[in-house]
Amino acid sequence: MWTVIYIAPTAAIAEKIQLRLSEEGFLVRARAINLSKQQFKILVPKTEVHEAQEVLNTILHS
Repeated sequence: MWTVIYIAPTAAIAEKIQLRLSEEGFLVRARAINLSKQQFKILVPKTEVHEAQEVLNTILHS
């Protein structure tokens, strides 16, 4: 089961996060929430949520 760990405000940010998490070895998906607002859900498997959130915090604060 896939779990949302972040809502990205733009496609560019979603792409950056998806790439960085993938580089760290996580399975990750980005899905549009609402095309008119350009927000994207970042999802990872439920079993990887805690580890992915730690890496996400590093990504967001760099």
